[in-house]
Amino acid sequence: MSRVFLGVDGGGTKTAFCLLTADGEVAARLDGPSCYYLTGAEEGLDLVVRVLRDGVSAVCASAGVGQEDVAYAFFGLPAYGEVSGDLPALDAAAGASLGHDRFACGNDTVCAWAGSLGGADGINVVSGTGSITYGERAGTGVRVGGWGETFGDEGSGYWIGIRGLRAFSKMADGRAPEGPLLGVLREELALGTDLDLVDVVLNRWRSDRRRIAALSRAVVTAASRGDAAALGILDSAAAELAALVETTRRRLGFGDDELVPVSWSGGVFSAPQVREPFLARLRESPARYDVREPLVPPVLGAALHAAQLAGTPLAPSALDRLVAGVRASA
Repeated sequence: MSRVFLGVDGGGTKTAFCLLTADGEVAARLDGPSCYYLTGAEEGLDLVVRVLRDGVSAVCASAGVGQEDVAYAFFGLPAYGEVSGDLPALDAAAGASLGHDRFACGNDTVCAWAGSLGGADGINVVSGTGSITYGERAGTGVRVGGWGETFGDEGSGYWIGIRGLRAFSKMADGRAPEGPLLGVLREELALGTDLDLVDVVLNRWRSDRRRIAALSRAVVTAASRGDAAALGILDSAAAELAALVETTRRRLGFGDDELVPVSWSGGVFSAPQVREPFLARLRESPARYDVREPLVPPVLGAALHAAQLAGTPLAPSALDRLVAGVRASA
């Protein structure tokens, strides 16, 4: 087997691990539990230690290699960089799982960028439960957004869901014209009366961010039925996401005359009512954007980034082989 690179993509629901060869072959791939230690995890940082230790051991065993055989690794960890005092402990957890120091850690958004663009200079915008962008140019990385649902995450599933709930309440009161959104949410949440919405969201769900973010799908459904308020919410989301990209471009130092590769990740972009106006704004911008479909999933992006950091990025033929394999298995 040629040199192998380890990619780890942490998230709120799972942690993905993969081993990628220098030839562009996936030697092993598996999913483990979430390593997000800040919310609802009694173990705290010990959770990260356990998940990384078990996952790295298992993926190496699956490929028939030892941790010492990993040429380089990249660990994309949720919330990395957001609690500065925890960085030494997170780095130590990654190092302990490998048993050597041929690795780097970063935020999980780096995985999405590297996977979507194959490690090329450019920008990736994520819109799932939250929203954020990450871009690189000549080895310099810039992150924009990702400030959390309380005062940020514009254009995200949560942002859309909250605005859908606001629109519902105004329609139910008569403060806004009724639209299809009323019926969609009544059915989605099995409301006996409109005021039962308070019980569902605040009491039963306890304002759970993932459940609220999932309501973005109901907003999309209402928009497809011609609801003006829902269409406005989704168009505003597209504008916010385009603004994240534009800000990232400027901070990376790209000029208006330079072609900037852009890709995306996250479930919100599966809605054409968000994706199409987002792309239209990029096309109408004075800047020049080269919008590309994502190449490979974030966990493979983490392994690609590991190869880059080792100073041995995959050859174009190997990257083509990897992308072809991903598309064939889709």
